[in-house]
Amino acid sequence: MNQWFRPAGSGNAEYDVVVTPGDPGWASTGLRVATLAAGESRVVETGGCEWIVLPLSGGSFVVEVEGARHDLAGRPDVFSGPTDVVYVGRDSSFTVTSVSGGRVALPFAVARSRFPVRYVDSASVPVELRGAGSCSRQVQNFGTPAALEADSIIACEVITPGGNWSSYPPHKHDEDREGVETALEEIYYFQMRVEPGAGAASSSAQPAGPAFGYQRVYGTAERPIDVLEEVRTDDVVLVPHGWHGPAMAPAGYDMYYLNVMAGPGQTRAWLICDDPAHAWVRGTWAGQPVDPRLPYGSRP
Repeated sequence: MNQWFRPAGSGNAEYDVVVTPGDPGWASTGLRVATLAAGESRVVETGGCEWIVLPLSGGSFVVEVEGARHDLAGRPDVFSGPTDVVYVGRDSSFTVTSVSGGRVALPFAVARSRFPVRYVDSASVPVELRGAGSCSRQVQNFGTPAALEADSIIACEVITPGGNWSSYPPHKHDEDREGVETALEEIYYFQMRVEPGAGAASSSAQPAGPAFGYQRVYGTAERPIDVLEEVRTDDVVLVPHGWHGPAMAPAGYDMYYLNVMAGPGQTRAWLICDDPAHAWVRGTWAGQPVDPRLPYGSRP
């Protein structure tokens, strides 16, 4: 198994997915994903990290932190548009409880400073349709600098319709170059589904799925890395450095991924550099419409 690929089921008794700063070759970001029964909770001591409570599916959750209660409406699934979230700073603790049973993601990152607890309503999450044509995707920026005041964490969700290429052109952010690039390691956490209607339209007697996609990461002669993984729901690809992309959603299968980023620098910004061999692709978007299947959910 590639060092930078965590297959579904590689978590522990409490969490389906476990990525932790301090893992081999990993320093700044982490992720927990939990499946909770109705009324079931997880208690988190934030320590030296800042955390975000991000409902994935199953509806509502309750977050109790620093004597306050925050009710998260959540969403049916990750393809239903953005959700409300709660941010909790370092040196604190919180409890997250599922109301009727569901799944929740807990992205986190090493933090130098402590920021106050913040609730972000789903209506306040910036949603953009990025790219065009077969490179169209939907980006939900719930944890980016424009949407959330924090120390280091940058997080967003990307939905890519079946047949489209995402995280493309390949790009990197592994050097601090003022105004050009920031050094950020990155987590990709995937969920996949059969595109609505695609399975029913098939003339085959076989059922559709299981849904899958692909993720590519590659490096340079000075900093080599080589990842090409078939990804399914709950799989994780880690990007410590190097060019990453495309994330490929085969025809008939929609792709969701959660990105969690942070780095050692003082600047909290997502500044990227395209692979010069493929940067020209961006120039082709101007003459193409955005995929008409987007947006998923009610916005924009």
